[in-house]
Amino acid sequence: MIRIEPSYQELQEKDVVKVEKDGLRVSVIAGDCLGIKSPIYTRTPTMYLDVIMQPGAVFHQPIPEGWNAFAYILEGTPTFGTVITPAISAHLTVQLGPGDGISMWNKSDSVSRFVLIGGQPLNEPVVQHGPFVMNTWEEIKQAIYDFQHAQNGFEKAASWRSDPVTYA
Repeated sequence: MIRIEPSYQELQEKDVVKVEKDGLRVSVIAGDCLGIKSPIYTRTPTMYLDVIMQPGAVFHQPIPEGWNAFAYILEGTPTFGTVITPAISAHLTVQLGPGDGISMWNKSDSVSRFVLIGGQPLNEPVVQHGPFVMNTWEEIKQAIYDFQHAQNGFEKAASWRSDPVTYA
């Protein structure tokens, strides 16, 4: 198994590329859409789109064959797949099946918004324990040891803090 050094890219809202066309507004966080490509580099091909559809808008997005993809509806009731498919309500997930793309419609009288996320499968084993996700149980034990001993990326873990989320 190949080990890769972790990396981080920060993308501020002002740097997210956006495209507007025919009642659509798409923020291209990763991947490409409607001829616009995100500046974010992903080692494994990935797509992360934040899509806002005005009433009556239609959106067709290619998704490479073999990718896994899903949409999470944030607002409204968009229709996925075919124009006669029932609309999906907000706060639900649509898992997309095999194919080379997806079509979406906003047949409602209000705005629909969703994130469309997909990527090339890694086809690796996944082992999870608490907050740790690795490929083997041995790697999980090593990650726990590293965390407990503040080493191998966890040197500042004792001072990590999460700010509580407050809702207006």
